Amino acid sequence: MVPPTDSKANDAEQSIGNVQLDVHLRIRRIGYIDATGKVHGALPEFADTQELIRLYRAMVLTRVFDEKAIALQRTGRLGTYASSLGQEATPVGVAAAMRSDDVLLPSFREHGAQLWRGVSTEELLLFWGGDERGNDFKGPREDFPVSVPVASHAPHAVGVALAMRLRGEDRAAVCVFGDGATSKGDFYEAINLAGVWRLPVVFVATNNQWAISVPRSAQTAAETLAQKAIAAGVEGVLVDGNDVVSVRAAVETALAKARAGDGPTLIEAETYRLGDHTTADDASRYRDDAEVSAHWKSEPLSRLRQYLTDQGAWDHDDEEALLADCAAQMEVATEAYLAAGPWSPEAIFTHLYATLPADYRDQLAALKREMIND
Repeated sequence: MVPPTDSKANDAEQSIGNVQLDVHLRIRRIGYIDATGKVHGALPEFADTQELIRLYRAMVLTRVFDEKAIALQRTGRLGTYASSLGQEATPVGVAAAMRSDDVLLPSFREHGAQLWRGVSTEELLLFWGGDERGNDFKGPREDFPVSVPVASHAPHAVGVALAMRLRGEDRAAVCVFGDGATSKGDFYEAINLAGVWRLPVVFVATNNQWAISVPRSAQTAAETLAQKAIAAGVEGVLVDGNDVVSVRAAVETALAKARAGDGPTLIEAETYRLGDHTTADDASRYRDDAEVSAHWKSEPLSRLRQYLTDQGAWDHDDEEALLADCAAQMEVATEAYLAAGPWSPEAIFTHLYATLPADYRDQLAALKREMIND
């Protein structure tokens, strides 16, 4: 029998009952300092002048690091590099909200978060130069190394949070990734399990509007990325990712909630990738210069600098001194990185297992024999 095609018949077939969902389809959006440096509402308690200067200095160092890393790559002294230009507020704000015993699981644009948490500029250069010694942090010993495969570290964050729960620890895991990660199965599996077990983990989706050459509009029909949390029974929050105060406030709230046993949070930080995806990319092939120029007007450094200037807490001399200090730090780091020398081929077997399996031990022995013969 051919099914009816008129709308009334179809409506009758589909209206077999309703399911009442106890769901609040509401996403909070957090913002304090706008693109012009003006404040909306009262600033959070942590945001006194000295702390804002500290946050600003961290963002400037992140940008200067970025510029030096790109220069090294362009001259053949660094590997493919992922710039964080225009996104500095999100990683710095995330790290500033964390406690030292929390665990950061970064993707490949979180240089600012790593620097804030104690990873040195030299270590970051070593990593981007393809040297695993760059992941042997002398600072945050339990933070994870950079995850390049998109979203693959989201399930790891759930495992870390579960371990914290089983150990009865008052800690939390923070996993940062890009908007493209929210289109991957790893993300959905991770947030689903985190929601089921109410784990102490905070997911931060840095929405820079582009997943390499794929615009956000071609990734999802969802109005926000934050609302993807709702189906997993997790709170979703939208934040101005170019305002370091807003990011820090949102992450602090989410971490307090996680430690209290009230479960995970997904924070979408709206920002914009001002540079290429990596140094192997040419973004001018797929996006307009006018679009990029428009987003320069809301980038994170200028707004906080304007606010501090308006408060009489920052001037041209302060800016010049800071830039000179950051440049000097990078020169020292670059010299140390270039002088580090090649790492041993044997290092490919380290940091893989607590106890190296027998077949790997055999391969390591074979490598050593080969090195002796050479």
